[in-house]
Amino acid sequence: MLKNTNLPSTLQSNSHLNSTLALLGATAIFLIDTFTPLDIAVAVLYVAVIMLSATFLSRTGLLAIAATCVFLTISSFIIAHWSDLESSALIRCLVSLSAIIVTTLLALKNNQATHDLRDQAALLDLTHDAIYVRDNHDVITYWNAGAEQLYGWPREDAIGKVAIDLLKSKFPKPLAEITRDLTAEGRWQGEITHTKRDGSSVVVASRWSQQRDDKGRPVATMVTNNDITDQQLAETALHKAESELAHVTRLTTLGELMASIAHEVNQPLAAVVTNGEAALRWLKRDVPDLTEVNNSLERMISNGRRASDVIARLRALTRKTDLIRAPLDANELLEDVLLLVERELIARDVALRLDLAATPLPLLGDRVQLQQAVINLALNAVQAMSSVTDRPRTLRISTRLEQDDKAEPPQKNAIIEIADNGPGIDPAVISKLFTAFYTTKSEGMGMGLSICRSIIESHGGTIVATSELGHGATFTIHLPVREDAA
Repeated sequence: MLKNTNLPSTLQSNSHLNSTLALLGATAIFLIDTFTPLDIAVAVLYVAVIMLSATFLSRTGLLAIAATCVFLTISSFIIAHWSDLESSALIRCLVSLSAIIVTTLLALKNNQATHDLRDQAALLDLTHDAIYVRDNHDVITYWNAGAEQLYGWPREDAIGKVAIDLLKSKFPKPLAEITRDLTAEGRWQGEITHTKRDGSSVVVASRWSQQRDDKGRPVATMVTNNDITDQQLAETALHKAESELAHVTRLTTLGELMASIAHEVNQPLAAVVTNGEAALRWLKRDVPDLTEVNNSLERMISNGRRASDVIARLRALTRKTDLIRAPLDANELLEDVLLLVERELIARDVALRLDLAATPLPLLGDRVQLQQAVINLALNAVQAMSSVTDRPRTLRISTRLEQDDKAEPPQKNAIIEIADNGPGIDPAVISKLFTAFYTTKSEGMGMGLSICRSIIESHGGTIVATSELGHGATFTIHLPVREDAA
């Protein structure tokens, strides 16, 4: 587990004291081992000197201390037992030497591992990412320079603190759910809002990687965070600009549909007047026919509601709102659109061929925005056929359900196709159709198809254009079917 491997200042200031303690300890052990009649392996205590020295000496210094301890052990044995050599004394000497050598090797191995870990930690300090490590209790055990710079807390203030309390973390979903995902997958990523030391908020793209022991049990989690606050602000500004542009485009489209809109509103209003006059005539008879009066009034109410529905659709299209996702049906969406473009089809002598799926196509999306996309495509198709004189002009709108097995995971899509039999699109420009400000119309702005693509993609879908010169063009929309209905 990665811990804070920077040498604490207290250890640096006490290195001389530790050196003194090691020297005094070695001297005391030598004197006791040499001049006391103890029948125990006193020289084994040199192990403590080596372990103490390993905390502040380099590899070379530790080898020097180990060699010194070996020399003192042998010297003590020679001084104390050379004139009266005993097998037990020799064994104690060999045990002590073995302990010194084994401890030295282990200390060298540990020092090398610590050195490697410090090098790795130094590399982590070079990155601009904020990286910290927390244990299973969410206590911070490592805090790199990037984390210091991003959050404002120096490592000595951060280490030992509970991460969620220190950073006042706000997660995109319940922490228990994130923890389950981390335990199951060993990793997790998402956007988190943290609070800096100065009290300001920062949004980070956070990546968690879990470290496990030999038995697969989690022991620590390394967190890597990138500041995306500015990026989010830019995306919000872009979304607002796109929303404003889409609203202007909707108003422009409605301007093109004014004749159709006037017809749609005028027709039920004229029916209301006609039925009202009929009801009056039935009432003015010598014997009023109340049944006919009732029928006329019911027709008036029905046509009044029809006019109200048309106005409601128009208000929805002119209203400037953010994306509102709600359950809807693709077939019903198209039927609403056709009511608005029907008059345009009649005016331009275009026949409509409608081929809707027999079953509902449930979607989750913004009805107004999707209507805007389909209206724009339908009007483009109608206008594209204005030059056709050698054959009937036909607009074909169809829907169907399609399984996409290439998606991860596989999903069902609602397919909406809008096709015309106009002159078609030049293959050289078909790839540019959805590019902002690109247009083939002399009076066009080049934003209609670009906005269509943005709307479809914001709903998790795609739109593609295909064409055959002289035979028309087809625009195909793929939208994911609502999950609870797939």
